[in-house]
Amino acid sequence: MLFIQRINLKSILLMAGCFLFALSGKTQNADIDLLDKINPQNPNAGIWINTSKSVYPITAGVPVGLLAAGFISHDKKLQKQGWEALGTIVINTIATQGLKYTINRQRPFEKYNFIYPYDATETGKSFPSGHTSMAFATATTLSLQYKKWYVVVPAYAWAAGVGYSRMYMGEHYPTDVLAGAVIGAGSAFISHWATQKLLHKK
Repeated sequence: MLFIQRINLKSILLMAGCFLFALSGKTQNADIDLLDKINPQNPNAGIWINTSKSVYPITAGVPVGLLAAGFISHDKKLQKQGWEALGTIVINTIATQGLKYTINRQRPFEKYNFIYPYDATETGKSFPSGHTSMAFATATTLSLQYKKWYVVVPAYAWAAGVGYSRMYMGEHYPTDVLAGAVIGAGSAFISHWATQKLLHKK
């Protein structure tokens, strides 16, 4: 736990960059081979499309809901949890977008003509997966705040489904998804630690 408390945003960026470097070369072949097995020629399954689309409404809804409930009921604990969830989003967005433009990796369907995207007009860089990082950031925040199996299991099942959906839809490599999961979870731990330090007396 002490190690987790000492981790910072710079460390996450550095680890994610090293992670990509380590997975380059030979591992790139395994990356695209696995994606080719997951991505169908016509990725139109509603369950995966809707799972992918659920990320931003749910991610935004968690802090808004917690803050609104906290201020309406004058519940300081709920307010604190809302600020923590909001902090997670901010940290995750900075880390994810920073890596996207630093690594500058093309989306798989832009590089390989045998990868079929659900939406070929989707712009932005591939590494890491922003949808996946947001989903795991939200799932980890909820799991840290509500340590009950009926919160933790569905939250991570949803986040894992989001990661799979991004590969199914041909938008991301497996390594994009894995890195997104690490960054999202790390962002939640940082926000949790910072919130405990900054708001522990409130």
